[in-house]
Amino acid sequence: MSIESADDLAGMRRVGRVVALVLAEMRAAVRIGMTTADLDRVGADALRRHGARSAPQLWYSFPGFTCISVNDEIVHGVPGDRRLEGGDTVKIDVTAELDGFVADAAITVLLGSVPARTRRLQQSATAALAAALNVARSGHRVGVIGRAIESEARRDGFSVVRELCGHGVGRSIHEEPRVVNYDDPASAEMLTDGLVLAIEPMLLPRPARAVQRPDGWTIATHNGCVAVHEEHTVVIGREQPLVLTAL
Repeated sequence: MSIESADDLAGMRRVGRVVALVLAEMRAAVRIGMTTADLDRVGADALRRHGARSAPQLWYSFPGFTCISVNDEIVHGVPGDRRLEGGDTVKIDVTAELDGFVADAAITVLLGSVPARTRRLQQSATAALAAALNVARSGHRVGVIGRAIESEARRDGFSVVRELCGHGVGRSIHEEPRVVNYDDPASAEMLTDGLVLAIEPMLLPRPARAVQRPDGWTIATHNGCVAVHEEHTVVIGREQPLVLTAL
């Protein structure tokens, strides 16, 4: 969607803030020994308190309120009886609907002692998201976002997930345009004032294919390597975009 009125902007600000608050509660609650279902219940309770609904449930009948992906799982992990352990890399992805508006964001949480390279990988994903925000301005091609993300990842010695991408968002979960995380000359659409995007670097320590697990939801690396994921919903403008999902 594109922001076309003050009401649009107010609605997107509200749902963006809810997503940020839910993520903050889940980040504060996640701990070694809890199950991913326990963590999902924290998110579900927070969504309800803010009057919001799980967008993955609404649109896709996802079997959870939030997506929780661990270690080699990249995205769309289904909450369940898996117990989190020290050294786990936990991706928490919250997409909420409130009053007809949708926002989407994700964070990576490192539990306990993790390899230094995994910590650097997460730092690189955060830097890649910042680099993307620095170039995501009206009048530029959508492709500048992927170029910035891939450039940052390569500079740090890492790879991007090529099969998955960011996307338009606002009235539903997945809208046009696709926002790939690599330099793609075919990403020729123009960024315009008011366009709402979910920008989401997904980084790997080495190249890997994204494959779907037998549960029909979880997408993981084919070679077992860890993945990290950082995401914000933003509104494009002439300067740096307005980040809706940051507290």
